[in-house]
Amino acid sequence: MSDKAFKYFSTFYDSIHFPVQIINEEGNIVYINPAFSFQWGYTLNELKEYSVFRDIELRKNGVRKIIQNAFNEKSNFTVSDYADSLLRAKEITIPIFSTNLYFLSFDNTNYVVLFHIDQTEMMITEEEIKKARLGNREAERLKNTFLNVLSHELRTPLNIILGYSSIIKENLKDKLGPEDKIYLDNLYSGSERLFRSITQMLDFAQLEAGNYKLNVQTVDLIGMLKSGITLIKGSTAKKNINLKTNFGRDKIYVDVDVQSVENIINNLLNNAEKFTKRGFIEIEADVLNERDLAICKIKDSGIGISTDYMDHLFKPFSQEDLNISRNFEGNGLGLALAKKYIEKLGGSLLVDSIKGVGTTFTFTLPLSQNISSNEEKIKSVDQKKKILMLDNTGESYELIKAFLKNTHLVKVYSLREFKIDNIVSDTYDAIIFDVNPNHWTQSLLICRDLKKNDPYNRSIIVLSSETIDSRIEEFYNAGADQFLVKPFSKSRLLKSLEETEKKTFQSLN
Repeated sequence: MSDKAFKYFSTFYDSIHFPVQIINEEGNIVYINPAFSFQWGYTLNELKEYSVFRDIELRKNGVRKIIQNAFNEKSNFTVSDYADSLLRAKEITIPIFSTNLYFLSFDNTNYVVLFHIDQTEMMITEEEIKKARLGNREAERLKNTFLNVLSHELRTPLNIILGYSSIIKENLKDKLGPEDKIYLDNLYSGSERLFRSITQMLDFAQLEAGNYKLNVQTVDLIGMLKSGITLIKGSTAKKNINLKTNFGRDKIYVDVDVQSVENIINNLLNNAEKFTKRGFIEIEADVLNERDLAICKIKDSGIGISTDYMDHLFKPFSQEDLNISRNFEGNGLGLALAKKYIEKLGGSLLVDSIKGVGTTFTFTLPLSQNISSNEEKIKSVDQKKKILMLDNTGESYELIKAFLKNTHLVKVYSLREFKIDNIVSDTYDAIIFDVNPNHWTQSLLICRDLKKNDPYNRSIIVLSSETIDSRIEEFYNAGADQFLVKPFSKSRLLKSLEETEKKTFQSLN
């Protein structure tokens, strides 16, 4: 190689920090930069007798042929894992080189330039990322398994405890002494608090994982607000809090996931009641016609929120200070969940508060595009309606029978006793199916058979402790109209029956 060519190559490649070597058409190395000498451990003089075309390692891994093609085709190529016999002879761990081969003609002589880029650190990093990703998936799987087992093991007994304690409170309210009433109230409130915490943690885990699926329906927001207000009326009356409403319309229909919106309303109303010692709570609702949104404001004259804490308000498990957690029960998940629910539904949640003066939460939800506000209600029927129920253990049947004793008659079958012929009669108005996780696949088949063979297309309400959305979706795909997750209240069951009966009525007319 001429001095002119060597000087030319030195000018361009000496300062480059990754190894560069240049070979001629005989396969001899005519130039190496300092980085190559450092990595390979050879000087140019020591490589005078070396040829890439005689290198056994380059022949075995196919690189020799690629170099030859670069000369023949006067083109560029890439080798993903370059290693020659010079590197193999060193007592070191060979780096992983990604090598770019460039054809070059200078001063009527052809060369191929090899740029060796050390990919070792990147490959190790990628491998670590892969391991971390697999570890994260396994951790996610274990977490979901744990939450699923926890849900199954706690929801069913909680359903029994909450259901029967509410019935006892209602039936024996005039017969119990003051001390017994306190015991029963504590039993119910403790169970309800445990249920709320479990539900919030499970829902939050599903939302964080992106697995929370919405079951969007058209519902009346005003009716849902009134139901939420009913739940806090007793506690606000004890504290002499003035509970006010200001609804711009009798009905405001929205397209939402019912369970999510119930949780939003209950969280915000419970917070207003919890942090208000005296004064008022006001609930406003109206329509923003220009934006096709329903707007709701929940105002209170409570303790308020400091400016410093505003940035942390919607973070999970957060409390403003230790006194808050000592004086007011809660796990700090309510507002974080409410915000996530609302944003997933296409709305927004804002807060305005002054410490010591009060707080206003404002949220919006998309108006329904499917139903008009003057829609007629279905006329109620005076006589008791009949329910066909499938329940293998009998635990849920006793509770359902107690919940519906004033409005419905319930006929129960175990899975072994039940025959598809039982639904041919028009005796029943709806079907309630208690699903045990141990009979999941069998229950799905039964649900499909019920939907397929029922000549009256009656609604199917599934009861289960299952919370994973993909599993719940299996029953909706099998024909279920409602899926109630245990534990559920009497009002929630009655509401589901009302909605399903309304749907059946509309389909028949």
